Parts: sequence; C-alpha cells; structure tokens
Amino acid sequence: MTRTRIVCALLFTVMASPFIANTGFAQDKSQPKINASSIQILLVDSKEVTLPAEFQIALYENLVSEVQKTGKFQHVYRDGDRNAMDAQDLVFLHSTVHGFKKGSERERQVTTVAGATSINIHCQITDKTGKSLMERDVTGKVRFLGGNLRATYDFAKKVAQIVRQSS
Repeated sequence: MTRTRIVCALLFTVMASPFIANTGFAQDKSQPKINASSIQILLVDSKEVTLPAEFQIALYENLVSEVQKTGKFQHVYRDGDRNAMDAQDLVFLHSTVHGFKKGSERERQVTTVAGATSINIHCQITDKTGKSLMERDVTGKVRFLGGNLRATYDFAKKVAQIVRQSS
C-alpha cells in the first residue's frame, strides 16, 4: 500500500514539474525591475472618493515609512521636497484612491463577518518623463481586530512588498 502511494506521488511530481517550472518562470519574467536609487512619494489622490482626513494622512505616513523600511532606495523623498529634483535616477510613486468602505470597529469585535474596512488604491511608479514603470491595484483591509486606520498600514505593507519584488 505504501509503495503505491510513493509511486503515485513520484508520478505526480514528474508530471506536474513542467507546469510548476513554467508558472514560476512566468511570474519572475512578468515582474518589472525598477533600477533607481531614489523615490519620491507623492500625496495620495482621493478626488474620486471622499476620504476622511485621518485616513489620507495615515495612508501617506505609513506609505513613506514602509517604503523606507524596504531599504531598496538610498533616498525616499516626500512630496514637495526640493532636493528630489537633483537625484539622477528618481522615480515617483503615485497613489489614487478608487474605493473606500469604512467599517465598524465595534462590529468587528462582536462578529467576525461584519465591520470590515477596505481601501482600494491604484499605485503607479513612473520615471521623470512620466513613463509608467509599474502599475498595480492594491487593497488595504482590516477584517478582524484593530482600528479602522489599520487598513492604511495593510496597504502600505503590500506596496512595500511590491517595491521589494520589483527592485
């Protein structure tokens, strides 16, 4: 009985290996590589969706903090920093809010299925000429425990992960 299981497992591994290899290769090739030593993080644009001020500030501050933690850029500039224009290979991070649902912290504490907060944001990294180097839609969520602003931290962590993979 165990011999049959071992043979089946080996056959499955041999037959599935081309699919696994192709999937991994395709994912590696589809990731755009960004070669820059500096990034300027622009303010989060929320013209389409009304976003409370505390969410807008928390989004920006968490984003700056998490991108700095990646260590992928020598300089992380804030929006409006005049020193950024002197950088040779500067890229810009644009963020546009497309969706926002403010949940209830109280409902999350009582039940596990209600009260979720989510923020849908389109992120784009461009060079100085405005050419898009990378675009992604990122969703920050808080579903179970934590304050509503925790969704902004979740968003920033996901963007930092994208930066790690693309640099």
